[in-house]
Amino acid sequence: MKKGFYLVMLAQALSSLADNALLIAAIALIADLHGPDWMAPMMKWWFALAYVVLAAFVGAFADSLPKGRVMFITNAIKICGCLLMFSYQAYGFGNQHQLLLIFGAYTLVGIGAAAYSPAKYGIVTEMLPPHLLVKGNSWIEGLTVLSIIVGTVVGGILVSPTVSSALLTDSWISDHVHTRAEAAILIIVFIYLLAALTNLLIPQTHVVYPRQQTNPIKLIGAFNSYVRVLWHDKLGQISLAVTTLFWGAGATLQFIVIEWGARHLGYRLDQASVLMGIAALGTVGGSILAGRVPLKRALAVLPVGVVMGFAVMLMPLVHDRWAVYSVLLLIGALSGFFVVPMNALLQHRGHVLLSAGHSIAVQNFNEQLNILLMLAIYSLMLWLNLPINAIIVIFGLLVAALMLVFIHWNRLNHKANPGLENTIGQHGHGQALQQHR
Repeated sequence: MKKGFYLVMLAQALSSLADNALLIAAIALIADLHGPDWMAPMMKWWFALAYVVLAAFVGAFADSLPKGRVMFITNAIKICGCLLMFSYQAYGFGNQHQLLLIFGAYTLVGIGAAAYSPAKYGIVTEMLPPHLLVKGNSWIEGLTVLSIIVGTVVGGILVSPTVSSALLTDSWISDHVHTRAEAAILIIVFIYLLAALTNLLIPQTHVVYPRQQTNPIKLIGAFNSYVRVLWHDKLGQISLAVTTLFWGAGATLQFIVIEWGARHLGYRLDQASVLMGIAALGTVGGSILAGRVPLKRALAVLPVGVVMGFAVMLMPLVHDRWAVYSVLLLIGALSGFFVVPMNALLQHRGHVLLSAGHSIAVQNFNEQLNILLMLAIYSLMLWLNLPINAIIVIFGLLVAALMLVFIHWNRLNHKANPGLENTIGQHGHGQALQQHR
């Protein structure tokens, strides 16, 4: 691995850590304002909406500048979103208007994240050859999930009664903030600053793309063609469908675990955040094991996704801490093992057919669109006051059933194209993108 790749990993770890700590702090902020339960997943809904709305533009942005600089700019946008959260009390708004302002601030963080992602994944395909993509993705995903563990735990610690009280007694902090959530967000701002400074150290890969389109109408038209390219590719469509399902399910599962911890186990927010970290720890183990899967064998891990769906349905059956941790570790390990090869395959096909930035933008568009759908359904179920254990069973059955559909779809593709997997690993240098131009 090149030296610059380790800097990308460090920058991604810091930014991801801050993202996940901020999620816990924002949930605490909503709780302090006595917002309803469905409001927390809807906040994430606005975050995901930024990915969908900007999908046609962020790929071109990522490919128009050195990706280290793009990552710096987007982390700066996230910092602005954090700072906007501090202003929710400045104008004497009522609770409803304060909650809307928090949604707006978190959406701004989502805009930064949407533009950050194509640069983050795109630079991996620029730095590494195809035969190292699974290994590189294994490291990136493993470290990302590790940062999710640390981030969720750090977020929980920062809003816990003991630590938040200690922070608010500090004279410098108390001069700038007044609540546990504000104190947590202030600390998170400094983590984003460290990530931004690390971005500046990432060396240029000297990969130069053609001059990027700036006309928004043409960008949207071109983006539509890129979406069609990946969905019509027999390998791309399966990996895109699986990763789309995985990230939608993963985002929803974050909130399910927090609600499950509160209702089923009687945990506070800071305690429930530890449960999210436990599941993410399992994903690290699964991601590491997945690093041994060759790119040409990526599709062989599809049945693991079915098992993961059924593993989720074990959650309502456990109460003891050891059993709770074991189930969450199992769910995390299964998800990490099957998503890393799928993600690497999708990146490879995107790099062959399109370009690094555009292919990741297409991937994000589909994944975040599914997050919007699944979070909306979950928020509706909470609004209808469905028991959390019933929601978990519905969720697990949905994941398992969809994975069975994808497995059947993949078999049909291979029957029609017997030598399909032999095309994996070939260089295409953005064939479809060049053809489109």
